[in-house]
Amino acid sequence: MGENLLGLVLDNRRAKKEGPEGIARRQRERLAAMVAFARANSPFYKRLYADLPDGPLKLEHLPITTKKWLMGEFEDWVTDPSVRFSEAQAFADDPAKVGEKLHGYTLATTSGTSGTKGIFVYDDHAMAVTQSIAFRMLTSWLSIGDFARIIAGSGRMAMVMANGGHFASAVAAAALKRRREGKLLQLSVHDPIPEIVAALNDFQPVLVAPYASVASLLATEQEQGRLHIRPVLLALAAEGLAPEEYGRIAHAFNAKVGNSYASTEVPFLSFSCRHGWLHVNTDWATLEPVDASYKPVPKGQVSHTVLVSNLANRLQPVLRYDLGDSILEHPDPCPCGSPFPAIRVQGRASDLVRFAGGDGRDVTMPPMVFNALLDPVPGVDLYQVEQTAPDALRVRLNISGDPGTVWPRVEADMRSLLERHGLAHVRIERGDEPPEQTQGGKVRPIIPFKSKGSNP
Repeated sequence: MGENLLGLVLDNRRAKKEGPEGIARRQRERLAAMVAFARANSPFYKRLYADLPDGPLKLEHLPITTKKWLMGEFEDWVTDPSVRFSEAQAFADDPAKVGEKLHGYTLATTSGTSGTKGIFVYDDHAMAVTQSIAFRMLTSWLSIGDFARIIAGSGRMAMVMANGGHFASAVAAAALKRRREGKLLQLSVHDPIPEIVAALNDFQPVLVAPYASVASLLATEQEQGRLHIRPVLLALAAEGLAPEEYGRIAHAFNAKVGNSYASTEVPFLSFSCRHGWLHVNTDWATLEPVDASYKPVPKGQVSHTVLVSNLANRLQPVLRYDLGDSILEHPDPCPCGSPFPAIRVQGRASDLVRFAGGDGRDVTMPPMVFNALLDPVPGVDLYQVEQTAPDALRVRLNISGDPGTVWPRVEADMRSLLERHGLAHVRIERGDEPPEQTQGGKVRPIIPFKSKGSNP
């Protein structure tokens, strides 16, 4: 690694102690270095920045980039010419390679809620920064006593995650499994909740890392006495919940609950504090709330979208990138005392999908079940699953592959999933219309029946 992990951890601590000035100085220096490196080593950025003056530039002077644009320029975008798009695509399409390295680099994929799936590749320095920020996050959530309880529990960790694709969580789990043999339990979000509950009861983890909607379901299982575990921490990811739901989960398990808002493009973007705000790691990233014309939005007002920059990954420079999420920045310093900007995300709320079960009992499934199922299917560029009745689903697809093979694969996979959950009676139909986009240009992948007709 270009910089060892301990050195990064120590610098991260110094940045926090130095406060806003020290954080801003690091951001300026790292942005200038990233821009200079991108101009010199990425043909895409060399062209994009050709008319900009030499030397350090203000962030607002840099052109805005998008996933569709960068993916279309993949081989000119990357700074290592040995990373070819066709090879990266083949690697991403092979679930057996999850956690392996491509030319010594780590690869992860994003969903296509904006119409374009992303392939992102990280160098070792970016991975080391991600680990160092994870340490910052854990030490902000946990006390010395909490760490003692984790050690006493042998550090047993359970992850409830998507499988079958190169999702960031699956890639992280593969890396953890190599270092924590016998101490990591991987559970699939596709599994029925009773099976997940039984596995957790048997394993008794002290750390649990589920999707937020799965944590909500597990809290209900714990409250009703079917699940009986005593974790020190639940680290939630991927989705947002109603503010009161985090408190319910914490109370159900008598545990700390941490939340993070990040993306495959910037995996270390932010993490939550005890007051429910998300603090952006602006020593390693930039974040700009903007309106529909990409003009800055004042603090305290909800943005149309947000622009981010990853200041750690030189292999695929992500600079002033339109992430597509709507956020609100705290107008004042956060009551928790953190020197990092505090935000809340408006567009990642999770809606549980409830079906009428064949035996008369309702079956509840987290939306990530469907995301994890459809994201890895080759030839599916965009999808939307709408629950049109308590026992019916309508699937809208944008397909680049052969419809004669893609749709039968999607239908078979969905049928198999529903049968595993005791929902063989649920109807699946393919919609002829394309997925419906929100005002911001994204597609809401899962639309539960109870939300039909409401604003996305």
